[in-house]
Amino acid sequence: MPMREPSETRILSVASEHLRQFGLKRFTVVAVAAEAGMTHANVYRYFPSRGALVDAVVDVWLKTTERRLADIADGPDPAADKLERLILALAKGNRDLLSEDPHLFAALSQAVAKRHAISRRNRTRVRALFERVIDEGIASGAFEPRDRDRAIAFVIDATHRFIHPAALALEADVPQASVDTRLATLIRVALRVLETGII
Repeated sequence: MPMREPSETRILSVASEHLRQFGLKRFTVVAVAAEAGMTHANVYRYFPSRGALVDAVVDVWLKTTERRLADIADGPDPAADKLERLILALAKGNRDLLSEDPHLFAALSQAVAKRHAISRRNRTRVRALFERVIDEGIASGAFEPRDRDRAIAFVIDATHRFIHPAALALEADVPQASVDTRLATLIRVALRVLETGII
């Protein structure tokens, strides 16, 4: 990944703080530029629009999450353990963002809902990590699905409500203990499906 120029890094840092503090409605390129000590024209040299700057802030968070997931996928644990940890880490990351950083969560939700390029790329990379772990389980004999692609689709579909921003927002008032119990049950079912070759 290419290194960012100091000015670009400074813009992103300030933009991240402004987005977190003021939210999408009050986020402006002019205010970001002023705090970064430059003109708004200079900001536009790096980010062609306000939307592009917001997306870049969201992308930083997404890539940080992807690195944590990749560390799990690259670990020495058995495939079943890694798959469980992947699901839990992804669900927790998005859930924590909703509760701890609602303005950034709103920006993420918008990017996902409007199918921005950053959200599509993130979805592709995260799916690739799930595929890699499931393939590892198949290669080791831990997973024995009848159809590899259907099994992967099942896991992705089954975890959707615990991971997708829109689903998380709808259940924001549900007690965390209830969500954790349901997710733990879902993970047990998903692993059982992969291990027994039901699909």
